[in-house]
Amino acid sequence: MGIYAKYILPKLIDRACSIGPIMRQRAKVVPLASGEVLEIGIGSGLNLSFYDPKRVRKVWGLDPNPEVTRIARERARALDLDTEIIGLPGEEIPLGDHSVDSIVITYTLCTIPDPAAALVQMRRVLRQDGKLFFCEHGAAPDPSVRRWQDRVDPIWRRIAGGCHLNRDVPRLLEAGGFRIDQIETMYLPGWRPASFNSWGTATARG
Repeated sequence: MGIYAKYILPKLIDRACSIGPIMRQRAKVVPLASGEVLEIGIGSGLNLSFYDPKRVRKVWGLDPNPEVTRIARERARALDLDTEIIGLPGEEIPLGDHSVDSIVITYTLCTIPDPAAALVQMRRVLRQDGKLFFCEHGAAPDPSVRRWQDRVDPIWRRIAGGCHLNRDVPRLLEAGGFRIDQIETMYLPGWRPASFNSWGTATARG
């Protein structure tokens, strides 16, 4: 791991992912989680303050990056929330079948190397009546913006920790065995190739 990835990138990601419009998106999704929760890509723990401790019994936070999860552990210690952070990627969820009530993914599917494999694992651990709550940026509906996403994506991935600009989030969820029950979309303020958001809820197909 180079100096940029170890010391600079985690702080850049934490700062970029904590700007006002993104935090308002988190506030729409995270408080809906309940019971035993698995957060995929917990990163620096920016979602932790949005969980409702009256609704949530435990949060497992999965993330393979030790530099950003160090920040998450510090944030978790300041909260009255039972939190366990696991240093593994989304493709390797070390929980039993049908063991969690809620899964939360926010600005995560863009960076997972194999999102299809990760979604299969999420479906495996989610209880039959459980919910997946998501908020992601991804492929824009406007052709002009989408062309810029496709052009810039190879460079963007190198400087942004593997983040893809042009992944089709609804299609990924459905291909991974989830049924989207509710979805909303909009451009957040900012650079349009990185600002098209979709958020909502999904359930595992039988």
